[in-house]
Amino acid sequence: MSCEADKQQPKTLLPGSTIGILGGGQLGRMMANAGSAMGYRFVALDPSPDAPAGQVAEQIVAAYDNREAARELAKRSDVITYEFENVDADVAAMLMAESYVPQGSKLLYTTQHRLREKRAIEAAGVRVAPYSEIRSVDELREAVSRFGTPCVLKTAMGGYDGKGQWVIRSESEIEEAYETLSLAGVQLVLEQFIRFDKELSVIAARNPQGEIKAFPVAENIHVDNILHVSIVPARVSVDVQREAERLAMRIAEGLGVIGLIAVELFYTADGELFVNELAPRPHNSGHYTMEACRTSQFEQHVRAVCNLPLGDTALMSPVVMVNVLGEHVEPLLERMSRQDEAAERLKVSPKAHLYGKKEAVVKRKMGHVNVLAPDTDAALDWIEETTIWKV
Repeated sequence: MSCEADKQQPKTLLPGSTIGILGGGQLGRMMANAGSAMGYRFVALDPSPDAPAGQVAEQIVAAYDNREAARELAKRSDVITYEFENVDADVAAMLMAESYVPQGSKLLYTTQHRLREKRAIEAAGVRVAPYSEIRSVDELREAVSRFGTPCVLKTAMGGYDGKGQWVIRSESEIEEAYETLSLAGVQLVLEQFIRFDKELSVIAARNPQGEIKAFPVAENIHVDNILHVSIVPARVSVDVQREAERLAMRIAEGLGVIGLIAVELFYTADGELFVNELAPRPHNSGHYTMEACRTSQFEQHVRAVCNLPLGDTALMSPVVMVNVLGEHVEPLLERMSRQDEAAERLKVSPKAHLYGKKEAVVKRKMGHVNVLAPDTDAALDWIEETTIWKV
């Protein structure tokens, strides 16, 4: 896919314009809430009736690869964006011929595929963990012998929250790992296991004028391969924070990003930073920006795709974002209904965001809480004391 075919003449869309969103999940919902406050209108395309974004914006109920529905979205929108990267890249390419899609389809094409993504990151001059394309079980054996165990076999496409991957801990697992992941029918990639000290992420934004800004670095802790908390400021040196932000902005520039790019990184005990993966959209680890920064990631995304000047990304308060999964909803609601003694004592301010999903399924992301605090230790103490996240 050529870069030239992916370019459209930049447009500036002022409030009053309609923004179409491919995808109607929680990211679309929060994007619509932020953009509506600025005066924009929204319409989302999503196959689920009463999707989270459809509760706060107009919704076209149809499959993501339904071309007629996509054309209807184009007719009703002045600009089109997407809220998750597994949107059909061919549909995005088709829309470019009929509508304005400033993010283009090339970035989707790149970030939907781990091998293409890794090569693009390297082309931008940024390091990734050593990796190898795997086309047979023999190639897997050879790569495992080079990287050693543990190492991580992943499908090149699909997969999130730990799905589509297998941590190979011994040579005896090689055949089963290959056979299991091969069932997906897509290319496989083996990654050397990075013994990281911390997982970090940076959300960077770029508009068509080439203006780039990065949000403060988040330190992320996962439980069962699902993000549990994002801690900001990250508990690393200022120099490491600056370098992580620099790398994210370099990737945004190198990939010609319009909108947001979330850059996930491993930080090792030796002080090295490796990019793990990218997401060309608002990201779970950037939800803390909603109350803690002068501009939220969602407002920033709207500003970028509409070709407005980017907002100030300064952090106004230390914050910890904690995800609310299905099993946490009931205890959170119960806690919200009464006076919060722990919050008053610790001088923290928890801000709950629930996504309007109908069914609270265990391990399903249902919302998040941003805990604003005098320092991140106080926020973490509140999360621990509530016992909500021990259910």
